[in-house]
Amino acid sequence: MISSLSTISLLLSLCSAVISVDAFFQKLLLPGDVSGPRSIAFDSTGKGFYTGVYGGKILKYTPETGFVDFVYMTTLSKSSLCHGIVGPLLLGFCGRPAGIALNEKTGDLYVADAALGLHVVSPAGGLAVKIADSVDGKPIKNLDGLDVDPTTGVVYFTSLTSNSYPVNRDWPLEDVTGTLYKYDPSTKVVTIVMEGLFRSTGCAVSSNGSFVLVSQLAGHDIKRYWIKGPKAGSSEDFNILINSPESIRRIGSTEKFWVVSAMSYSYGVNQSAVVLDSNGRESRDLQGVSIWEENGDNLVSEVNESNGSLYIGTFTGNYVGIYKLCKP
Repeated sequence: MISSLSTISLLLSLCSAVISVDAFFQKLLLPGDVSGPRSIAFDSTGKGFYTGVYGGKILKYTPETGFVDFVYMTTLSKSSLCHGIVGPLLLGFCGRPAGIALNEKTGDLYVADAALGLHVVSPAGGLAVKIADSVDGKPIKNLDGLDVDPTTGVVYFTSLTSNSYPVNRDWPLEDVTGTLYKYDPSTKVVTIVMEGLFRSTGCAVSSNGSFVLVSQLAGHDIKRYWIKGPKAGSSEDFNILINSPESIRRIGSTEKFWVVSAMSYSYGVNQSAVVLDSNGRESRDLQGVSIWEENGDNLVSEVNESNGSLYIGTFTGNYVGIYKLCKP
């Protein structure tokens, strides 16, 4: 059994041999008892990034300062009550940032909080401002993925389910109440884009703003919703071959996307990550990666790429992992 990420070997299709992670892998340890860097968003300088953690905080990292508190989801997020991994009863008081993404034109950081709804944070950081926790009088629950359309600033985000399950992963697989929403900052209105999804987790908008992808963890596929063009307003299968797609992240200004998948087995979860092009075809991958600790709780939540490195987020880990990609 593999005991830690630092002992795993990767086979990158963009290289010609198995790569030793010890030579390319780095752990950026989170401060104190902070854990669960679930999603990663890069700042506009390209030198730093943000990540949301348990207890209702978003940290900012730069090489000069390391990790510092940048955002509090609630006023209680600053207190010792919200330190560490908090239980379901405290999530409504502390918050749990899930998906995050930056509007590079305005500097605003948008947050899909699993327990508290959609929020926005100014470039100065501080206390997050709630945008919405309901649509047409119906609560928005269990938020997960989020992305910002780079051409319009419209925010797309997902809800895994509209049912009142605890904020965890052990929900009935037949649940088809997942939803894709959008928020238009110009009108300040949240609307429903797609309903009836099988535990919709990640979402990502194409660099030209023509479509948004949404993953169905229990549906074992990825849907494409057309935002503009001749197919605008319609949806279609984008990829039906990836088992349990979790998160989706666009690679910079390209039309390629990192997708993390998680296939459950009796002894744990075997995870992998692939890059899909704009046609849903795999163009490179991380082969044979079992990204889990011996206790089975260090599941990878996201893979995001910037400046030749992969940034690895986890649901409960105490670090952000960085893989330096080898040159082709």
